[in-house]
Amino acid sequence: MELFEGMLQKDKDEFRRVCNKLMSTCFICRQNADTKSEYYFILRQKPVFVRYLDVLGYTLEINEEYGVIQLVNRENYNHLHLKLYESIILLILRILYDEKKRELSLSDVVINVGDIQEKYLSLKIREKQIDKTTMNNALRLFKRYNLVALLDKDLWKEESRIVIYDSILMAVRVEEIKRVYEMITLYRKGGAGNEDTEESTAD
Repeated sequence: MELFEGMLQKDKDEFRRVCNKLMSTCFICRQNADTKSEYYFILRQKPVFVRYLDVLGYTLEINEEYGVIQLVNRENYNHLHLKLYESIILLILRILYDEKKRELSLSDVVINVGDIQEKYLSLKIREKQIDKTTMNNALRLFKRYNLVALLDKDLWKEESRIVIYDSILMAVRVEEIKRVYEMITLYRKGGAGNEDTEESTAD
C-alpha cells in the first residue's frame, strides 16, 4: 500500500502488532512500562496510524499532557458494555484519582481495595461492601484496558494496591461522571433493576 511506502519492514511488523494491541485495549499509556514504547511508536508513526484507522472508522485521540492514546470508533461499534457495578467501580476509581491528585500531586496515583470499598459505602448505595468476586473481576477488566495496574496479585485483601493510570481521565469524562451518578441515584431508589444485568456503555 502507498500508505506504508518507505517504511522499514520491522516498522511494518511493529505497526501491525501495535495496531492490533490498540484495537484490543483501546488505551495506550506512556505511564505503563508495558506500553510506553508503543506510545512513542504511535507518536512517531502518527500520520500512518491516523490515515489507516480513519479508513476503518476510528479516530485516534492523543493527549500528550496525560500521555494517553485512545482509540474511538465513530460508528459506535466495539463499545464495552459494563454491568452496573462495573460502572460504579469505574466511577469510584475516577473520584479517587481526582482526590489523590489534589492531595498528593504525585505522578502515580496508588490506592488500595479498601479505599474503593470505603468510597462505595460513603455513596450510600448499599449498606454492605461490594462482594469480592465482583471487585476482582472489575479490576482485572480495567487492567486489560490499561486503566489500572494491579501491584498485588491477591485482590481479596483490602490492602491490595492499585495504580490508577491517567487514561481514567479519558475513559470517564465529566459528562460520564454525571451520567453514572444519575444511575446510582436510580439504583438507590431501587429503580435500576438487577445489579447483575444492568449495563452501561463505555468507549
